[in-house]
Amino acid sequence: MFEYFPGNYVWNLSVAIAMESGAQIGEIDEMCRPLREAAEQGSDLGTTDFMVRWEEMADKLSELAEEDETVDRRFSASTKLHRASLYYQTAERMQPHGDPHRMKVFRKGQESFRRAATLGGDNLERVEIPYGEGIIAGWFTSAGTDGPHPTMVFVNGLDSSKEMLVWTRLGRELARRGVSTLHIDQPGSGEALRTYAMPAVYNSEIWASVVVDYLETRDDVDAARIGLTGISLGGYYVPRAVAFEPRFALGAVWGANHNWGEVQRQRMRREGENPVPHYWAHVMWAWGASDLDDFLAISERVTLDGVLDRIRVPLLVTHGAKDRQINVDYAHQTYDQLVNSPKRELKIFDERTGGVEHVSCDNLANARDFIADWIAETFDTLT
Repeated sequence: MFEYFPGNYVWNLSVAIAMESGAQIGEIDEMCRPLREAAEQGSDLGTTDFMVRWEEMADKLSELAEEDETVDRRFSASTKLHRASLYYQTAERMQPHGDPHRMKVFRKGQESFRRAATLGGDNLERVEIPYGEGIIAGWFTSAGTDGPHPTMVFVNGLDSSKEMLVWTRLGRELARRGVSTLHIDQPGSGEALRTYAMPAVYNSEIWASVVVDYLETRDDVDAARIGLTGISLGGYYVPRAVAFEPRFALGAVWGANHNWGEVQRQRMRREGENPVPHYWAHVMWAWGASDLDDFLAISERVTLDGVLDRIRVPLLVTHGAKDRQINVDYAHQTYDQLVNSPKRELKIFDERTGGVEHVSCDNLANARDFIADWIAETFDTLT
């Protein structure tokens, strides 16, 4: 993984994800060079400085995009706004829960993305699915007009957003292979958490079933071929939902997460790396916990043990061989327990293939393409 800040995994993770999602190396250097001293203080301190630098760059790109738009250079404006949105959301993701400026930056990132999609004529349709007192928001990428098409639901991990899912370009690669994609902010992530205060739940089939209900209403979706894929903590949500929602025709895991409750106990002992600064405050917020003890009790239910024998559809498990957050052993546990899946596959990305880090954030392309090929082959859309 590209490590701009030696010894600071959490900050390096944010930078690596941004670079793999379309950031420019020159802009990365301009934003990060003044932050090197702050990064030496650890992952939690200095995150306000991080937000200031990244927001400044995003603001500048937004201004430049406005100048492009005034002379009808819509594609140029769109490209700049996509990077602006990426930088806003990267900055927001680093902040502690309750930071008074955090929501403003998040909203700027959301608006920049919407403007970018509109100006660029992107293959992205805004979707809003009623859920509880709010909505599950999403971006739908169509495989074309000659549908109905098989469709994947793509879900977040602990600290990502549907826009970050779009930036992985898995949806684009699936569309090239004849599969549509709905990228969503499920409870505990993105808009669902920030705008509608929807916490995560261990029984992911509850919200996943509502999303399937929605997709079944669309004429461009083949209701018999709806799949579910997820990244990071999505490696727990996906198998759990596929196990309990029989309408899913397949599942694909981008980073296994077999026993997340056990991982929390390890992190209490300072074993393994955290994905975001201010980690314990973040997970309590995301899971709606009143305190740390409450969160740890909730996390005990976040395990796939005793669940996976229910799965009777194809399921892919991928993982980085040197994942510093979630040990590769968890990928083997998930695979080994898929005893009734008619097509189970385990792919470990190693030094030769690239993508050895958490969710292959050091090389998203190879993992993304492997997952896209497996899904298309399993749905039989390449013939």
